[in-house]
Amino acid sequence: MFIPKYTITNKILKDIGIVEAAREVIMNAPLIPAWEAKFRKEAIERTVHHGTHLEGNPLSEEEVRDVLDGQEVIARDRDVWEIINYRNVLKFIDAVQAQIGTSGAYNFTLETILEIHKLTTDKILPPESCGKFRLRQVVIRNTKTGQVSYTPPPAVEVPYQIEDVVNWINSDEGKSTHPVIKAGIIHYEIARIHPFVDGNGRVARAVATLVMFLDNYDIRKFFSFEEYFDENPMDYYLTLQAVSNQLVLDTHERDLTPWLEYFTQGVAIELNRVKEKVQRISTDARIKDKLGEQVALNERQMMIMEYIHRHKGMSNKDFRKIFPDHSDDTVLRELKFLRQKGLVKKSGGTKKAIYVLK
Repeated sequence: MFIPKYTITNKILKDIGIVEAAREVIMNAPLIPAWEAKFRKEAIERTVHHGTHLEGNPLSEEEVRDVLDGQEVIARDRDVWEIINYRNVLKFIDAVQAQIGTSGAYNFTLETILEIHKLTTDKILPPESCGKFRLRQVVIRNTKTGQVSYTPPPAVEVPYQIEDVVNWINSDEGKSTHPVIKAGIIHYEIARIHPFVDGNGRVARAVATLVMFLDNYDIRKFFSFEEYFDENPMDYYLTLQAVSNQLVLDTHERDLTPWLEYFTQGVAIELNRVKEKVQRISTDARIKDKLGEQVALNERQMMIMEYIHRHKGMSNKDFRKIFPDHSDDTVLRELKFLRQKGLVKKSGGTKKAIYVLK
């Protein structure tokens, strides 16, 4: 029976604390519907882009958005299908979550993992390999040196080891484990077992995400921990391999602590980013209450409102602090809009003007 071995270190506790605090802010923020939709769309785009870029997909963020919007992009068919497929995986995750609901009572199945792989590799692998465990030995090589960096378990052991992971997810211990730690364990185990000939990383991250969602930890679907992994992919792969290459007699004796420290830190960083954006957007929600109507502010306008709210005012000399890459004329245009909406008022002459909340 699979029983993960790890220690809850002070670092993990600290990052879980950051996650919980950020989650509280995000879940209770009075976001207007237009921003909720925008945040979810951006999270999907980031997840798809970084989740595939991490595996070598060369499409830019803009090209990924174009593909998701159904526009033509000049690229290899495989690269385009990787984007479409991963979006379909996210749709599948949403469907599974909706089917189970928010009761917290679910029975995770091996078939779910196979379906995620089938969607991930559609039109990329031969049909007989999609949603099927590998039947041969594979190795992980250093792309620069060609040296073998990790050898996964033999193909004959794959079904049994994956079944062990599924049983643990459904066990009392698995269900009582904190969702972020559980997601990290599942991600590691699927990556370690490497059950498929291709698409293992994407499947590992998708299954980890799904299990968090099933534990009512979807956090409004605003987050994407793939972006954290993709910012420094070498750290991601080396941390996975360092744990997998521990010299132990039994695979269950591997200490997952270093990987879980890395994983929980990533979730904490991502949710903190989202929290900060949500707090800025919440200014927009307060505006709605004040004016009795929805006023959609752009990024610059929100930054101005946030700055004035925090500092009780803004002068012309503050322009450079907030917008080092924008001209004064651009900032003045944004302030004009805010003044016209009755959100900001100006006192003093042009050069010595002070802008405050109205």
